[in-house]
Amino acid sequence: MGEISPSESVLHESPSFREAPSFREALGVWTKIGFLSFGGPAGQIALMHKVLVEEKRWVSEHRFLNALNYCMLLPGPEAQQLAIYIGWLLHGLRGGLVAGVLFVLPGFFVILGLSTLYALYQNTAWLGALFFGLKAAVLAVVIEAVIRVGKRALKNRLMIGLAAAAFLAIFALNAPFPLIVFVAGLIGYVGARVRPELFAGGGHGGKKSDAALDRILDTAPPRIDLGWSRALKVIVVCGALWAGPVLLLGAWLGWDSVFPTIAAFFSKMAVVTFGGAYAVLAYVAQQAVETHHWLHPGEMLDGLAMAETTPGPLILVLVYVGFLAAFRDPGVLSPLGAGLLGATLTTWVTFVPCFLWIFLGAPYIERLQTNKALSGALSAITAAVVGVILNLAVWFGLHTLFGKVETARIGPFDLSWPVWTSLDLPATALAAIAMIAMFRFKLGMIPTLALSAILGFAAKTVL
Repeated sequence: MGEISPSESVLHESPSFREAPSFREALGVWTKIGFLSFGGPAGQIALMHKVLVEEKRWVSEHRFLNALNYCMLLPGPEAQQLAIYIGWLLHGLRGGLVAGVLFVLPGFFVILGLSTLYALYQNTAWLGALFFGLKAAVLAVVIEAVIRVGKRALKNRLMIGLAAAAFLAIFALNAPFPLIVFVAGLIGYVGARVRPELFAGGGHGGKKSDAALDRILDTAPPRIDLGWSRALKVIVVCGALWAGPVLLLGAWLGWDSVFPTIAAFFSKMAVVTFGGAYAVLAYVAQQAVETHHWLHPGEMLDGLAMAETTPGPLILVLVYVGFLAAFRDPGVLSPLGAGLLGATLTTWVTFVPCFLWIFLGAPYIERLQTNKALSGALSAITAAVVGVILNLAVWFGLHTLFGKVETARIGPFDLSWPVWTSLDLPATALAAIAMIAMFRFKLGMIPTLALSAILGFAAKTVL
């Protein structure tokens, strides 16, 4: 049986090599994936590939990678969007909804519980000692992300230059992240038309499938109308779901409460978070700490450490930020009630747009993947993301290893540097141990974080 062409796979029913799974069976698998989706986007994508392509053989390698490439073009967490897409591919609208919700739900409840404990008992010795070790390990995780994405994206001097320019723009010029994404995408889109060989995508890594896997089930998308009426219906329904709770909260608690601000800020994040969570966290941290004053720099590191150790997308750290923002400005509500509402609102406005992007664009995925200009834009954005992640590593490093950081404006540049006498020697030692564990001994992320938490706890409570 020959390979299905892009136009056939989108517009027509195609024969399958085996029947699609039952909805009940898929429900169990998506629940399992939701509880085991540790390790950030790389680990989550690898888990889905292992389960859905290699073990269950519900979708072909070709279709899986095409879906991943499409999700990389979108704002938001690509791993969750990949789950939505494959769920939609297998069981239509209800399949996409269930896959997307179950991918996030376990991590949401865990982060919510940890945020509550953090808000209530932040100053207790045991919790501070626990997060002391985790914060040091997070630095190693972010550096590893710079290296991982860099190997994939920086294939030539032009891409290295884009990464360096993005780093300088956000670190020294305080350029807004959306502007960096837009400029990089424009350069890639135009450049791919002029010199396509310079903007060829580097791929997403992973081993090539063998001949057997290439002939696995190539599930046909649900038969749907690709006209304007369907697109308009998807936009209206998802838009109403996106904005409805915000309007209700504004009418109930007042537009001067913290909740409209939370909704507006994280809705903006939902449409500009190209390149995954690491790429946008530097911008979120700076805005949450310096502009809105919702939390302190060290607290942002604590939240990232929480998200690194729990299932679900790393962007779930925003649940923690939304909880603390509302907990500390509850208005007429109780602090815990406001925190719960703030965390739920943050999650809603962050992830509802993911369903919009997939349900609206998935029928056109094969067409998009054949567009070289769009592929070039993605390659340039990914290169710029490396520079943004490097800025995140520097920002985290400054606030993890030093007790005091100074900033000053020198001409057009906003520069930050550490006060060397404030170097935290135990934190530096823990960060070094975490890096050695990950890079030298190839210890996984979860074991490294666990080791760092134990050592940090011992350093604060025993030594």
